[in-house]
Amino acid sequence: MKVLAPPTLRALQEQVRQLHADAKPWLPSGLGSRLDWGSPVQADSLVISGRALGGIRSHNPDDFTVTVAAGTPLAELQQVLAAQRQWLSVDRPWGRPGTSIGGLIARGLSGGYRQRYMGLRDQLLGIQLLRSDGVLARAGGQVVKNVAGYDLMRLLTGSWGSLALITEVTLRTQPLPPQRRCLVVQGELSTLQELSRWLLNASLSPERIDLWSGSLAAAAGRRDQPLLLLSLASIDATTLDEQIACISEHAPDLEVLDDDAAADLLDAELGSGATAWLLRLAVPPAQACTLLASDALQGVPLWLAAGSGIGDGWASGATLARHRVEALRRCCQALGGYLSVLRQPTPAAGSEPVPAWLDAPARPLIEAVKRQFDPKQQLARGRLPGVTQPAG
Repeated sequence: MKVLAPPTLRALQEQVRQLHADAKPWLPSGLGSRLDWGSPVQADSLVISGRALGGIRSHNPDDFTVTVAAGTPLAELQQVLAAQRQWLSVDRPWGRPGTSIGGLIARGLSGGYRQRYMGLRDQLLGIQLLRSDGVLARAGGQVVKNVAGYDLMRLLTGSWGSLALITEVTLRTQPLPPQRRCLVVQGELSTLQELSRWLLNASLSPERIDLWSGSLAAAAGRRDQPLLLLSLASIDATTLDEQIACISEHAPDLEVLDDDAAADLLDAELGSGATAWLLRLAVPPAQACTLLASDALQGVPLWLAAGSGIGDGWASGATLARHRVEALRRCCQALGGYLSVLRQPTPAAGSEPVPAWLDAPARPLIEAVKRQFDPKQQLARGRLPGVTQPAG
């Protein structure tokens, strides 16, 4: 697909207005690092990138807010915030490190830090977007307490570019914890399940509580056995030592990692980006260990956030056949969850790709919202979350 990156917002508007007049399909994009995720879009779609719309517009450290152009790389924003001992409390997305703030929001990605800091959509305070007709619109504001206008922030989060191109956002930041500890427990799933239940109900407030399959633990250089990964944060080292002592009473085999080992484990959880299959799995938290014990997951590296039941799994085409992906989807559905295919191998000749997602119960509402935002069905044509085969 051809990619255009207009150098200014005005040039971007003019380009979109022309596409609207010609009723041509186009795909909103940030840095373009994950255009192959999700359902394939119409082949002749033009990619309109906001990568030229970068930079920090304003940062108010005292109010813990930052306004940033959507084309700004996440790593650049984190570096600027770190100079003020702050951060945006999200993981970088799975695989390749490069991603823009707008792309992160459009795909609704947060990672394991949602356990303590909630999801990315809960950190959005304001948004500016470019509609399919080239009109700029705003919602929210630049302060933490804001009830102005419709809540377009949550609507645009996870919309996959199907409703508008995000051009600017205002986000809530967090103080950068001066003290962190990463802890690991390996053992039987039943043991880890009991420990995770206790942690979720305790007053310790871990940053993350992630359950790993044995295959992911083995890929990270540990023994092939389920694993529980914990991250604790505080302003005081003594407080962390007390929390670790409390946890060790419930987990005698608790292991406290040094900084290098912790970084290696977190990198393993975020994957290398070189595999053919990338799956987003979600089940009710109480069913997370049931999913991890599923035969369909044998040999598949997978992590799940214990508090939300959402995580990622990945594998090569040789390791994971199409019928096993479909079996995994049925397993997630039987447990009350879902499976989304973010990436998959090119199907064999005569075969159809596995649907990225199935019809959501709210499909009629999703399609109605799509028609309001994009009457000509130009944006990300063929890709509408919650709709298996969107109307073209």
